[in-house]
Amino acid sequence: MRLNDFHRIEMRRDANTGLFAIFALHDMTLGPALGGIRRWSYADEGEALADVARLARGMTSKNAMANLPFGGGKGVVVAPQGDDPTRPARPITDAESRVLGEWIAELDGIYVAAADVGMRIDDLRAVAERTKHVAGVGSESDTGPRTALGVYSAIEVVARRLGFSDLRGARVAVQGLGKVGMPLCERLHDAGATLTVADIDAAKTQFAADRFGANVAPGGEVLLADVDIVAPCALGRAITHEVARALRARAVAGAANNQLASREAALTLRERGVLYAPDYVVNAGGVISAALDYLGTGGFDDEVRKIGPRLERIFDQAQASGRLEVEVADDLVSQRIAAKATEAQAAKTP
Repeated sequence: MRLNDFHRIEMRRDANTGLFAIFALHDMTLGPALGGIRRWSYADEGEALADVARLARGMTSKNAMANLPFGGGKGVVVAPQGDDPTRPARPITDAESRVLGEWIAELDGIYVAAADVGMRIDDLRAVAERTKHVAGVGSESDTGPRTALGVYSAIEVVARRLGFSDLRGARVAVQGLGKVGMPLCERLHDAGATLTVADIDAAKTQFAADRFGANVAPGGEVLLADVDIVAPCALGRAITHEVARALRARAVAGAANNQLASREAALTLRERGVLYAPDYVVNAGGVISAALDYLGTGGFDDEVRKIGPRLERIFDQAQASGRLEVEVADDLVSQRIAAKATEAQAAKTP
């Protein structure tokens, strides 16, 4: 695993609570590293390190694309395994949260933490008792609906590319009905879309069936449903080469991080004429909201709605050049970071 492009990686363990966390600070050209803390169960420390590194790189791209004054970083807390080896046995304790806050405080502002999978807002507030470097715990703390707003704005753009004048009659499959997937379904339903949903929690799929008239698909099959657009809103790497080959949808646009399992999957989507909306462009609503809350500025929804026009420009450039959508997005990120580095160097030159 390539780690030589990271600014800093720290592993920390607390003897009293047993807390074990990894902080990965990737490119910090644009500013302090901003990214969520994920609390999850991993098979071993190597798997946790691979996950935090992958997520931190994604945050560099996400923050740069969203024009935020932050670099990319991420934290993972390795949680004890329960009966289900992929899910934590219990929530984080207040004592563990306070230790986590002390560790972040010791990083002295080079890492700003936010919420992610497995960390509730109340958990982050306990972290914030020990450090001021926590984003998204103020009055605008619920970032899920704003992430959903950004994904919805992206899906509107995708639908137009597929020939729809609006979302009425568009068939959308949503994988994952958490704090982003469910409010996304609400917006899609209100706009007239037909929904197919999946989640490991049967109560959530039943709610979606009752509230939105959604079709319920088995979790492993929802990505292959006969729909127009697939929206992965669970964990990453859902679009494997095999899924890309079997996909029946004409586009992929969702909230999950790192949706493509490989470059081969991206190439397969392009070969099959499936439109792919780069995930770090689409799902930036939450970090935009957290960043603006941390900076003490407003205009949350207006900034999130810029995701749609941003995606439109990426699609235009990809179509004109014949390149992958994700390649165009990656180039835009590199250009912004390079421009900032040049600006910083010029400021140092007498």
